[in-house]
Amino acid sequence: MLRFNIPNMTCGGCARSVTKAVHNVDAKARIEADPAAREVRIESSADQHTLLSALAAAGFPAERKPDTAA
Repeated sequence: MLRFNIPNMTCGGCARSVTKAVHNVDAKARIEADPAAREVRIESSADQHTLLSALAAAGFPAERKPDTAA
């Protein structure tokens, strides 16, 4: 699962927009958005660069967060 920091995702509406942007490139993606933490976790067949481009195009530029051990 990829983790991204999205500084301007501040509310549920933003989270829905982020989810829609990801689903536009991978309709089967699994998305967990946390507006309070400004973080989104995505499980997708799309690669990281495609996801970052889709998020930026939707007005939500993001940066990849390092993976953490479970």
